[in-house]
Amino acid sequence: MEGELKMPRHVAIILDGNGRWARAKGMPRNYGHVQGAKTVEVICEEAYKMGIQYLTVYAFSTENWSRPGDEVEALMKLLRNYMKTCLKTAEKNRMCVRVLGEKSRLDEDIRTRILELEEATKNNDGLHFQIAINYGGRDEIVRAARQIAEAAAAGNLKPGEITEETISNRLDTRGIPEPDLLIRTCNEQRISNFLLWQLAYTEFYFTPVPWPDFTKEELIKAVEAYNHRERKLGGLKPG
Repeated sequence: MEGELKMPRHVAIILDGNGRWARAKGMPRNYGHVQGAKTVEVICEEAYKMGIQYLTVYAFSTENWSRPGDEVEALMKLLRNYMKTCLKTAEKNRMCVRVLGEKSRLDEDIRTRILELEEATKNNDGLHFQIAINYGGRDEIVRAARQIAEAAAAGNLKPGEITEETISNRLDTRGIPEPDLLIRTCNEQRISNFLLWQLAYTEFYFTPVPWPDFTKEELIKAVEAYNHRERKLGGLKPG
């Protein structure tokens, strides 16, 4: 069946359910985050083998800072370790990695690792992998609006010249095609401030499976549902 599927070019995923998965097993929430990071590695590889070109995951939102301090600290530690793992994976699979979000709130060593990862992988021709860290869709749009306002104030941009492209080119995702398919795990049916601008014409797929249990087979199910909607719409999408 997989070979017959039309692959979405860009899949975005809200990684939900790590903590609930861990609690169901009598383990601390952080155990779920560790297992969730391993699932990201697996899905990156499987997605590229299936023919998906772009994969974007929601790893840490601007709202996640409100979580208990020990959980945030553990997530930051996990992020540091993941940056190392991701660099090794990118070297092996020629993955091009980009981090979305407001990086200034992150510790300096994490920002340095992000820069090193992006620089080392920028010319790779494998999967384009975007990780959203300290990311919020509204924050992204506000930051873009400020850039546009500064350009206008400096006399480099007239209000009448502002277009959708003007905004898109100032978002964290500039140069990346908009997602064809959004997957959210653990049965939550909301987008939680993720890619608000970019999801305008995206197909949504919700699954009860928590992220640590998400497999290649689950990804195929999501793509099958996407294909069904494509057929129902006659393969046509706005834009």
